[in-house]
Amino acid sequence: MKIELGRVVILVENYDLALDFYQKALGCHIIFDQTTPEGKRYVHVGFKKKDTTGLWFLKAETEEELKQVGHQTLGQPMMVLYTNDLEKVYQRLKDNQVKISKQPVVSPGYKFLHFLDLYGNEIIMVEMS
Repeated sequence: MKIELGRVVILVENYDLALDFYQKALGCHIIFDQTTPEGKRYVHVGFKKKDTTGLWFLKAETEEELKQVGHQTLGQPMMVLYTNDLEKVYQRLKDNQVKISKQPVVSPGYKFLHFLDLYGNEIIMVEMS
């Protein structure tokens, strides 16, 4: 039996702003972006060109959903991403004025930092040695 991660769902207020943030800050590319005849838009982005694992932006529509944007995990980190070059990611985040919530930490075997997306969701970026 095979099980793989497909997408992590992120509630957003605006598809285009979310897409712009994740493309600039993390280099995401569009996997799928389509609007149904009923007006429902589906936007999936990924990190690697030949991999469909990624993020699914889901537009918050109800009042309850709108209250959860940026608070989906009630203040806990929303996700952990891995990189092979934390220094480069850190510089990219700074270049794009992304809020760093925990400056880089270097320990034997790993480095990490915490940052916030455009809605305040906390993301951890880790480089394993």
